[in-house]
Amino acid sequence: MRTLRATVLLLAATLLSGVVLADSYSDTIDAFKKAGASAWYFDHSYGYAAFPSIGKGGLIVGGAHGTGRVYQNGQYVGDTAMTQVSVGLQVGGEAYRQIIFFEDKRSFDEFTSGNFEFDAGVSAVAIKAAASGTAGTTGTTAETSGQNGDATTRGGGFYKGLAVFTIIKGGAMAEAAVAGQKFSYKPRASS
Repeated sequence: MRTLRATVLLLAATLLSGVVLADSYSDTIDAFKKAGASAWYFDHSYGYAAFPSIGKGGLIVGGAHGTGRVYQNGQYVGDTAMTQVSVGLQVGGEAYRQIIFFEDKRSFDEFTSGNFEFDAGVSAVAIKAAASGTAGTTGTTAETSGQNGDATTRGGGFYKGLAVFTIIKGGAMAEAAVAGQKFSYKPRASS
């Protein structure tokens, strides 16, 4: 079991080392503003959390991690981190961008209250076509669109005050795993 953990950690560290700092927040936000249906949410959301790069890797036991910024009415108000642990049939690694839109003050306050975890039914729409998908206890799944930069939505709109989009940046991951994403939040220090 120690060898398996070491392999997973090494895979994740290798994946993260090359891509975590490669993208800026403004580049990530611009990418989502230009991507089909996700662009609509910038004008119809109370706020959002943007993650320039989340690295994900696994070999039976897997994990993902990324840091991001939280914006309220377009203004940077705090920092967030996402951690995911998964168990099941999985192998490989990938990197992706993620954005979470908050429909209203209630959903924003819930996310920024401290520790937040996706509940059942929240799904992510994958903007770049890729061969990946997840099945988790949190209900987080991915759906691919036909062309790069063109988002499609299932059912449209927010679900329990949230809308989640991802852009796959690279890598290859095959999985049928149980996973859950947990988020922490820290308000931005006053200048």
